Amino acid sequence: MTVSIDLGTIKLGQPAEMDLEELLATRLLVQGNSGSGKSHLLRRLLEQSAPWVQQIVIDPEGDFVTLSDKFGHAVVDAVGTEADLAMIAARVRQHRVSAVLNLEGLDADRQMRAAAAFLNGLFDIERDYWYPALVIVDEAQLFAPAAGGEVSEEARRTSLAAMTNLMCRGRKRGLAGIIATQRLAKLAKNVAAEASNFLMGRTFLDIDMARAADLLGLERRQAETFRNLDRGQFVALGPALYRRSETVKIGPVETSARSSSPKLMPLPEVDRDNIDDLLFKPGTDSEPRAAILPPPKSTADVLKQLADIRLNEQFEGQTEPQLDLDPGLSREEREEILHKILADLLDDPDAAYQPVSVLYQDFQVRCRIEKSLKTTPELQEFRQLLAVARAGVDEKEDTLDEDQWNQAGLIADQLPEDMRGVYLLLAKAALGKKACPTNIELATAYGTRSPSRARFLLTYMEERGFLVCANDLRGNRIVTLKDLGIQTEPGNPD
Repeated sequence: MTVSIDLGTIKLGQPAEMDLEELLATRLLVQGNSGSGKSHLLRRLLEQSAPWVQQIVIDPEGDFVTLSDKFGHAVVDAVGTEADLAMIAARVRQHRVSAVLNLEGLDADRQMRAAAAFLNGLFDIERDYWYPALVIVDEAQLFAPAAGGEVSEEARRTSLAAMTNLMCRGRKRGLAGIIATQRLAKLAKNVAAEASNFLMGRTFLDIDMARAADLLGLERRQAETFRNLDRGQFVALGPALYRRSETVKIGPVETSARSSSPKLMPLPEVDRDNIDDLLFKPGTDSEPRAAILPPPKSTADVLKQLADIRLNEQFEGQTEPQLDLDPGLSREEREEILHKILADLLDDPDAAYQPVSVLYQDFQVRCRIEKSLKTTPELQEFRQLLAVARAGVDEKEDTLDEDQWNQAGLIADQLPEDMRGVYLLLAKAALGKKACPTNIELATAYGTRSPSRARFLLTYMEERGFLVCANDLRGNRIVTLKDLGIQTEPGNPD
């Protein structure tokens, strides 16, 4: 059975059709300057082929996320690590889910890294999951540039390699690349050359017209044709389209992008006498200072799955060590008194940075003043209490899972003294589903004013297998506590 999708009309109002099965066996290149209707064409192609084939869109501007409302595409916000994106891409292929990778809000370097990780995840999948899929890459010149730009060389090479794999080797894995670009001259030639089908829209620059004419096999004098195309008109050629070039008028679409072309509208009336007050008066707390991106919708579940790891068997069956109780005081009452004494002790801003020996002497004096305490905790017990206090955690905090918090305490007890407060601070954030603590917060729990020493300690703990640090594509830090099987939310380390 041949499946044809309706692109619009050609001359005399005849339908313009594309052979979908032939497209899957070949590849498509769409070119057109800004305003030529390139995104409209991609949307039409996606809508018409949605019932027949899986679709995966690399979307640098977030324009195609609206496909999820009508056609059920999963929206993958690029907020996790590169490993997260590769894992999600593999699951997209395994379950044959149409998806849109939303790269909106990332700078060019991180967009390239995210796209490369996702494309590699689609590519490096077991043979059992080589189902047919259309992979649409909008603004392909960003991900396969002909020359280096302001991005890092590592990001450029990684992204270019992923795009080359898609266009050169993707067919055997069921991946049919559809790349769209504003500037053919800025697109890597080895990527563009792999396309067998072409839809060329309105183009004005001579260098782009010359490359488009070469790809279509037209004479140079015929390249002027591209200047005279109307918005939404494309010259079509290829085995999935026409054996001879035809001018296609793209039909209407059912969905729309979140952004649209600007429309002319009258300026508001402004009181010229008060214009200085409007522009230069001091800001208020109610006025927005910066745009805040919406929270991620699709990677949260995946990150939660990463935390679904069983506790290390070496801790199974262990119970929390029992402390000697003072006569007339229950365990809870004794702990409450000790925590209050420590809290008062650490209220002094300099106390967090004093040696343990000095703090213990002060602590002993305060315990003697507290008449209800008959015994003073030994140094070892004090070290444990101090680690909890420096982490800013009360063991009775209702928001934390009691069993997991007790497990965190057992693990912390086996760590060197200077690591305990940092480990518990990270455990508190992870159990409370909060952002990773900043370098300053970690430094305070470590007993220093130096953020660099806190970063060094994290590296040291990671090398010894207590945790795993990773940065997401926005530069935020995520810490996974391996023995607990939990991780913090992304947080700005600074």
